[in-house]
Amino acid sequence: MGFQCLKIQSKDPRLDGIDSLSGTEIPLHYICKLTTHAIHLVVFHERSGHYLWHGHLRLKGHSDRKFVPFRKLHFGRYPGAFDRPVLHQVIIDGLEVHIPKDPMHFLEEIPHSRFIECRYKEARTFFQQYLDDNTVEAMAFRKSAKELLQLAAKTLKKLGIRFWLSSGTCLGWYRQCNIIPYSKDVDLGIFIQDYKSDIIIAFQDAGLPLKHKFGKVEDSLELSFQGKDDVKLDIFFFYEETDHMWNGGTQAKTGKKFKYKFPKFTLCWTEFVDMKVHVPCETIEYIEANYGKTWKIPVKTWDWKHSPPNVQPNGVWPVSEWDEVIQLY
Repeated sequence: MGFQCLKIQSKDPRLDGIDSLSGTEIPLHYICKLTTHAIHLVVFHERSGHYLWHGHLRLKGHSDRKFVPFRKLHFGRYPGAFDRPVLHQVIIDGLEVHIPKDPMHFLEEIPHSRFIECRYKEARTFFQQYLDDNTVEAMAFRKSAKELLQLAAKTLKKLGIRFWLSSGTCLGWYRQCNIIPYSKDVDLGIFIQDYKSDIIIAFQDAGLPLKHKFGKVEDSLELSFQGKDDVKLDIFFFYEETDHMWNGGTQAKTGKKFKYKFPKFTLCWTEFVDMKVHVPCETIEYIEANYGKTWKIPVKTWDWKHSPPNVQPNGVWPVSEWDEVIQLY
């Protein structure tokens, strides 16, 4: 039909975790132009968490950089992840086309769709140096932790609360593309402005009783829920200051408060244990704040009050407030 077309393809990231299969190329973008008009066709691929993903529009060395004004394209500056939309058929100018049934939701997803891959290559190197724990106990813990994370994600999605992988769960994703088998819990972060008062009831309705509640909404809130098989879910609420973010910790027997400071960060999607979840986009800064420069070396004895390089004392809760700010169940 007289169009000039440019095809962008790249290695299929879904195969990166499988040594023998990586390298297979898949189509990512087609850009076709005719005189002063261009059509940008973005290819969405299904990923194992039943969500859709599109790749980065990266031009190869020999590509014509003036083919179209690439900066004006809405998709492809970075890879993106989207909920799978239900499609709805409409007629526009006599043409039958499909659009998302909920166009507003799709449009709202675009500016927050940035996706980062798990670092399979680095994870393989890690396991060459530190053998993976494939004992029955480790496999059972990973299975329980995965189920707990899926249940937590489903519960928070229903409430409309965004969360991200934090602490040891984030480190496991970044360092080894898996749950750290000796971590014993699942850690999530939530911005305090996204807190909703019915969060505890929602988790209890999902079969996860409250184990402890430390702090209060205005200061150092932290919730812990009991999952099955002795795996717990810890939720840390993050507070924003002008030049940093922080979350709090409380020692139950003394009422001592602690503060964990992080450089400011934004949220990106990733895939972890067959799910689309958020992680801090500035992952390395986040992990180094929490674990220092030696985060690549596994540490099995970890004291939350002293081990993290970003922990600092933050005073003591007044005894008159203990009933409110130190609740153990």
